[in-house]
Amino acid sequence: MLMQIADLIGKVKSIVITGQCIGGTTASLSALFLLCHLLSLSVYPPMSVLCITFGSPLLGNEALHRSIRRQRWGENFCHVVSKHDIMPRLLLAEIVNHIPHIQALLQFWHCCMASPQLPVAGLSSQVSNDLKHILFHSVLKDLELLTQADDPSESLFWPFGSYVFCCQEGAICVENVASIMKMMHLMMATGSPNQSIEDHLKYGDYVAKVSRQFLQARNFEEGIPDSSYEAGVALALQSSDLTDKIVPYRAEIEWYKACCDEADDHMGYYDSFKLTGASRREGRVNINRHRLAQFWNSVIHMLESNKLPHDFDRRGKWVNASHFYKLLVEPLDIADYYRTGMHRERGHYIEHGRERRYEVFDKWWREKSVPEEENKRSKFASLTQDSCFWAKVEEAKEWLDNVRSEGDAMKRQQLWHKIDNFEAYARQLIYNKEVSKDVLAKNSSFSRWMEEWKEMKLQVQQITPLFPGFVDGKVVP
Repeated sequence: MLMQIADLIGKVKSIVITGQCIGGTTASLSALFLLCHLLSLSVYPPMSVLCITFGSPLLGNEALHRSIRRQRWGENFCHVVSKHDIMPRLLLAEIVNHIPHIQALLQFWHCCMASPQLPVAGLSSQVSNDLKHILFHSVLKDLELLTQADDPSESLFWPFGSYVFCCQEGAICVENVASIMKMMHLMMATGSPNQSIEDHLKYGDYVAKVSRQFLQARNFEEGIPDSSYEAGVALALQSSDLTDKIVPYRAEIEWYKACCDEADDHMGYYDSFKLTGASRREGRVNINRHRLAQFWNSVIHMLESNKLPHDFDRRGKWVNASHFYKLLVEPLDIADYYRTGMHRERGHYIEHGRERRYEVFDKWWREKSVPEEENKRSKFASLTQDSCFWAKVEEAKEWLDNVRSEGDAMKRQQLWHKIDNFEAYARQLIYNKEVSKDVLAKNSSFSRWMEEWKEMKLQVQQITPLFPGFVDGKVVP
């Protein structure tokens, strides 16, 4: 085990150990051993250890309980106990006079673990009614005496850590020793000898129901996740305090884009935000843009710090969500970058202004396991499929301005070549219908640029002798 622990140090940040019945006791011992070993190594950053047991017998006396409290390890142990299960309560009773019965019962539980496919009723029938009756009432009686005793420390066994008592109605978590013992007694007192046996085999049902109740209480915006994987991801992401609001933030930006696309000014999504970013409506969109950026930055940080599943970035749901976010919001980031003049301070957006999260999402999309749709588009995309398209338009605008004033023929030829390549690229996107209709809006930056570019090519064709190196608006090598 020490060799396995040594291999894990530095590779993982947490270890979860679990077990049911006697396996739960073994899990607790393993967790205590691991905690002691890690303490002796002074591992940094510390590796968290969590032990979860189901229907486990008690382990240790008051001295062990106090030692665990002194080391502040109580929070590392969570013991799940069903309402009537006799096994977690067994060692709180005076057992000296019932050793033969306990041995028989342990044999029964061994049979339960070895044959989980058998029905509960079939397993329960393997224990005689007399044995069930004797054990149930003996344990119940001694539990009652123990909870009424002036000094409960006389018990040979003490609970430690947190106890989650569960049943069909829900669950409750208790940490105080006296309260744990009272709950042990009171909940068992509502059962019967048969239930004390059968309840030991129902932890899967109880945990599933309590988990669902917990997820319902979290008020997930898109409903309760279908799988434990998605539930774990959703709960982890809720730590950002933004998860439940992500959909409204995104929806408001989508609504804004739709309004811009239908507006009478025919500027489109990008130019509307760039030119009127200080207005109240655009200000609200800007706030949502920052909130979404905060959320996705936190997602990347959680993935890189091992707080999300290792294959999170290959799950279609999240790869597609990040890609949609990039296509929807990056044009606004580009608009804000050029509206505030950051390109004059830092340089153009793609090389000097693009946020790292977009590069991460590009990588996720390239490596995604879901194949891309091969059917040719019959209508323009809802979002331009190149999220940096508008940054390329801004660069092309500068090239066009520079080619008018550039006196060096070689540099002018290079600029013309860049512009020509961009036009070909843009036309291919349009032909493939991979642009949104805001690109083609009458007064969009791209439409105005295209008009200026056409006009310049016409002028060049008319005065070619004055521009050596150009013929019919194209570069001559």
